[in-house]
Amino acid sequence: MAEEHRPSPAAQEPPAADAGERAAAERLFGERQDLAERYVAHLASSGIVRGLIGPREVPRLWSRHVLNCAVVEELIPRDAGVADVGSGAGLPGLCLALARPDLRITLIEPLERRVQWLDEVVSDLGLANVRVLRSRAEQAKGEVGEVDVVTARAVSALVGLLDITLPLLRGTGELLALKGRSAGDEIEKAQKKLARHGARSTEIVVAGEDLLAEPTTVVRVRL
Repeated sequence: MAEEHRPSPAAQEPPAADAGERAAAERLFGERQDLAERYVAHLASSGIVRGLIGPREVPRLWSRHVLNCAVVEELIPRDAGVADVGSGAGLPGLCLALARPDLRITLIEPLERRVQWLDEVVSDLGLANVRVLRSRAEQAKGEVGEVDVVTARAVSALVGLLDITLPLLRGTGELLALKGRSAGDEIEKAQKKLARHGARSTEIVVAGEDLLAEPTTVVRVRL
């Protein structure tokens, strides 16, 4: 029996930010607001066609994805080196790069088609503070350079995430893992692994309380 052909999802028009989203975006991105809008346009078009974003996510690109990620910038010190693990569609790495040109960001992504898309978007937006590294996180330690902060979103549960992210810090720095309501349970299940990696502190913090209707929940692990 012949394999059923399923057409690729079609590109969509980028969603217009509502008044609250636009106000938050203007505060976060400042003079780079136009670049943030271009990034959202990439997500809604080639991001869908090439399978990085689901078509149903388009109406929520600003609220659930771009702004949800960008607010994490308030937790990152100035001029930090950031490694974004499993960057995928650039969430949160590209959002942080747009909000904070002072950061040096490496997007770590193992899949070639995603790396190609990230390269194209970084080039189009002219983001000099970003480089894209095709690698699995556990193999990237020798290539990623100096890292102060590791970020991750929707990569794995915390207990598995620790093994692939904390070694990038080389003994000092912090992991910022974007999580949801399961954050507390994930920390509880990861206690032995946290101790094994020498974590000094682990806490749940909230970013974007003054900007978003639904602030972002982050698990912060400090070495």
